[in-house]
Amino acid sequence: MTDLEKKKEIPEKSPGLINKPLSRRNFLVFTGITAAALATGLQACKDDPVTSGDTVDVGSGDVGVLNYAYALEQLEAAFYIQVTSSFYTGATSAEMQILNDIRDHEIAHRDFFKAAIGSAAIPSLSVNFSSINFTDRASVLNTAKAFEDLGVSAYNGAGYLIENAAYLELAGKIVSVEARHAAAIRDLLNPRSADFAGNDIINAAGLDAQRLPSAVLSIAKTYISTSITANSLP
Repeated sequence: MTDLEKKKEIPEKSPGLINKPLSRRNFLVFTGITAAALATGLQACKDDPVTSGDTVDVGSGDVGVLNYAYALEQLEAAFYIQVTSSFYTGATSAEMQILNDIRDHEIAHRDFFKAAIGSAAIPSLSVNFSSINFTDRASVLNTAKAFEDLGVSAYNGAGYLIENAAYLELAGKIVSVEARHAAAIRDLLNPRSADFAGNDIINAAGLDAQRLPSAVLSIAKTYISTSITANSLP
């Protein structure tokens, strides 16, 4: 099991193939919303998360939605930290750069949510990646594809639950980054194909898939060892 809050020092490097990785400080600037401003708004939100025994519930209202997003960002950050700590066999320099860039983004998202939610944040979660073969390219990239697609559908499905317009704007900025990740991973698996926006995630109306929190956590719990619920969210 791996602590999701485990930090990894990120070396300075040249702009990557997706885009130049954002530092945590720059991420706050680019969102246009400071963690302090978000935390102030959360004081008027609904119930804080609740820990009962070994189970963590994300809470309700905007606190619940942001904690739900924070849980998913913890999962993704932990995954990419492990991927980039020892790349799979045969990884090319281009693949390493893309995965390093994605890792940097996910760490920035994770740390931003933790700072923004403050004392109302859920604790660090634990993961179990025993079903993933981190030495095998197909295992790693297909898992990355599943995580990125899940993340996009999660933000899409939770957007209507957000009451504060500033939080909704932030979610919109993050989901667009997650969608770029999803497209990049899909292109690594099937280069120059239409799979970057396949009909398994885009419907006939040209709209991305969406899932409610209950459905997302049901899928994510395969990799999250900590028992986590969203009983006050759909």
